[in-house]
Formats: sequence, C-alpha cells, structure tokens
Amino acid sequence: MPKMKTHSGAKKRFKVTGTGKLVHKGAGKGHHMEVKTSRHARRITGDRAVAQVDVKKARRLLGI
Repeated sequence: MPKMKTHSGAKKRFKVTGTGKLVHKGAGKGHHMEVKTSRHARRITGDRAVAQVDVKKARRLLGI
C-alpha cells in the first residue's frame, strides 16, 4: 500500500497547533486594504479556528 499524500492546497491553508487544533488565515486581508479602516484591518488580522463541521475534512486532506 503506498503512502498517503498530503493535499498540496490544504497544507498551504491549514496549520495544526500544538494542542492539535486546526487554524487558517482569516478572510478579508488579501487586497483592497486601502479602503478598509485601520480599526477593521486590525480586527480581521490573525488566524481563525477551522469550523467544527470542516475539521474532519481538513484533517483527511492533511493526512492526520
């Protein structure tokens, strides 16, 4: 049986924390930042936890 390969798109988008949780980059910071207020830009900064309904699928794509 061959080894299971990690999904290339998933490994770029998801990260596993030390406690085993999955996090991803929040939406809205890619472009058009000049029209967003500084307050809004700070609020959407940072990683978000993967939604509970998507965790199983993301883990399978990552091979964990």
